[in-house]
Amino acid sequence: MLHDALLVAGKDLRIELRSRVLLWQVLPFGILALVLFALALGPSEAVLRRGAPGLFWLALLLAAVLAIARSAGIESAEGTRASVRLLGLDPGGVFLGKSCALLVELSALGLVLDLGLLVLFHVDAARLALALPLALLAVVALAAVGTIYGALVAGTDVAGTLLPLLVLPALSPVLIAGERGTASVLAGGGPGRWAVLLAVMAVVYVAVGIVLYGPLEEAS
Repeated sequence: MLHDALLVAGKDLRIELRSRVLLWQVLPFGILALVLFALALGPSEAVLRRGAPGLFWLALLLAAVLAIARSAGIESAEGTRASVRLLGLDPGGVFLGKSCALLVELSALGLVLDLGLLVLFHVDAARLALALPLALLAVVALAAVGTIYGALVAGTDVAGTLLPLLVLPALSPVLIAGERGTASVLAGGGPGRWAVLLAVMAVVYVAVGIVLYGPLEEAS
């Protein structure tokens, strides 16, 4: 399974490096969303700092939908999914590989948005660094859920519009836990139960994906 996961992750990341969709489309969208959120809150630094955690996670979540759609689209080309099945790759390994590639992409996106928080929302850099492990747990959950729902809608004629409708409600618990934990850290406390909740969600989503990815691929 791990060998298959490495193969699939390497394939997806090489495709992304060649196409640069993350660099030229997803990343600018996330930055633009964060800038617009900052403009909407106005010039008050206190208000900006107070709204920073929620708006960071909202921008990351919206940009993640684009990244998830791109990840699912890689397998939608004619003959691609059939070729993967003929190779005899373990479905759980395929899920882990696609999730890992999406994890790398979302982590890079999150780091850039963190820089945006420093510049636009005037958050404390040291406290923001302490929130990075929490963000990593959340991104693992985002990548796992995104891969599951990407497989669910792949190959449908309405994948572009159906994916956001399905994935956004599923990701709302991650958004809430990530925002509450980040807000707690930036306020000088610790992530507390929110880190535990995100860790549990990450483990559960990964386990469910390993079990269900094969049947979802066969059904779609």
